[in-house]
Amino acid sequence: MCLAVPVRIVAIEGDEAETEIGGVRRRASIALTPEVRVGDYVLLHTGYAIGVVDEVEAKETLKLLQEIASVSEVH
Repeated sequence: MCLAVPVRIVAIEGDEAETEIGGVRRRASIALTPEVRVGDYVLLHTGYAIGVVDEVEAKETLKLLQEIASVSEVH
């Protein structure tokens, strides 16, 4: 199973961006999403931004992932 997670773009340099999720920053390729701007949310999969997502949708997905993680910790 593959999973893409929403991350926020915090800086852009060429075809790479610095992304942030939960306080963790990571470099990612934006070659597939050249239209992104700082502050946008993208779906990140294996180091590549594969699509731009709406901020509301991104935050909702992150909330659901957090809830799943919380349930997993209990069991």
